[in-house]
Amino acid sequence: MRLPLLNAEDPVSFDYPLIEKLFDAYMEQGLTYFDTAYTYHGYHGEEAVRKALVERHPRESFELATKLPLRDFKDAEDMERIFNEQLDHCGVEYFDYYLLHNMGTNVYEKCRKYDAFGFAAGKKAEGKIKYLGMSFHDMPELLDEILGAYGDLLDFVQLQINYMDWEQPNVQSRRCLEVANKYGKPVFVMEPCKGGTLVKLPEEALKLMKDCRPDASAASWALRFAASQEGVVRVLSGMNSMEQVMDNAATFRKFEPITEEELKVIDQVRAIIEKNTPIPCTSCSYCTHGCPKQIAIPQYFALYNSIERTTGSFSSHRVYYNNISLRHGKASDCIGCRQCEKVCPQHLPITEYLKDVAAKFESGGGFPVRK
Repeated sequence: MRLPLLNAEDPVSFDYPLIEKLFDAYMEQGLTYFDTAYTYHGYHGEEAVRKALVERHPRESFELATKLPLRDFKDAEDMERIFNEQLDHCGVEYFDYYLLHNMGTNVYEKCRKYDAFGFAAGKKAEGKIKYLGMSFHDMPELLDEILGAYGDLLDFVQLQINYMDWEQPNVQSRRCLEVANKYGKPVFVMEPCKGGTLVKLPEEALKLMKDCRPDASAASWALRFAASQEGVVRVLSGMNSMEQVMDNAATFRKFEPITEEELKVIDQVRAIIEKNTPIPCTSCSYCTHGCPKQIAIPQYFALYNSIERTTGSFSSHRVYYNNISLRHGKASDCIGCRQCEKVCPQHLPITEYLKDVAAKFESGGGFPVRK
């Protein structure tokens, strides 16, 4: 998802010499898992992995994961076409891990209609998939529903888990992890560093970490937090520099679970990150009662604040926004009645903030379309 590029504005301008060095160094550290997807890098990420990995290393020397794009397929026949394309893109005869990509409210009914779970399970039965899972970007209640209905077909679940999203109302990492544990599903972690947000920290936060653990990087704190949680068996990190590869490898070579003392430091760091939050909403939800457009105001504000703290890509935030807006009114649906402002304990100019949210999430920035 974050391969090095020669031109940051061109998602397919792959820096192959650097990518090959990073892949080789990663494998020299004894690491073998590579994660890609049909939609990454303008639908060319799988091909880049083929050139830099599959064509240069024995098939048994690495584990390859890719994903069925749930937004893209039209019907059962289309899933078959896409899967065969993926085998060709990656230059392999089977995938070690295969995921239903970006499961959420916006695609769940389509997956049920066309039996995406059964399709992928069929490919596993054919020997073209070793382990089947899904990546999930939605609320714990939906995760519970899906695992209750299709959990027997899934070998693992991939969740967004990091110390900023642990209790965030728009992600609810902790509760999603609890649901996965309830069904006994091993958890793979995505976004442990929240797109780089938990690496490029305020100086005040970095000092707290250095005082507690002088030789540890900010990234290692985030990775260790995720990896220390019950049920987590694998942590994925998008790396695009040699420094990142070596630091991450060192973190796991002699892994040390996060301690109670360190959790207290993380609580302080989280508070520092949040203290300059653009919208000081406390998520009391008073504003949502009686909203004529049923706008999910606190959830949208949480997403907006999260984006404002994010230093890297915020594509996953758009996913959460789109999923929430399927069940509620969009921010742009606000009619300016201001009943929300009358009951807000913080006396926030909510209607003005909703304009900011709409500008951030609803203007441009759409998903790429395969040419």
